[in-house]
Amino acid sequence: MKHIHYSEVKLEAPKEQGAKGVMMRWMITKKDGAKNFAMRLFEVEPDGYTPLHQHDWEHEVFILEGNGIIKDKTNEEPFKPGDVLFVSPMEWHQFVNTSKKTLKFLCLIPYKE
Repeated sequence: MKHIHYSEVKLEAPKEQGAKGVMMRWMITKKDGAKNFAMRLFEVEPDGYTPLHQHDWEHEVFILEGNGIIKDKTNEEPFKPGDVLFVSPMEWHQFVNTSKKTLKFLCLIPYKE
């Protein structure tokens, strides 16, 4: 069993190009014995955003703090704390912080085979 406070997990920049003001923590990974999914905590500064991108795996997202919008190539939808988002495989997506405080969200992804 793993039991830690989230602040004990290293905060690091994502490897993808095109992000602004984004840091993340790999909360649960294969190193913890998780065989199917990884849990990440994203922290996005005010006016920050993740890259507009797509990939062949899904995301399950839970908004913890802050407000923002999720965008694809033509649409955008606002979100707030407590909202749950599902991003399908190959769906274009970008998370944008529209609030004056840090946007925090959990993002679960499956391990790629």
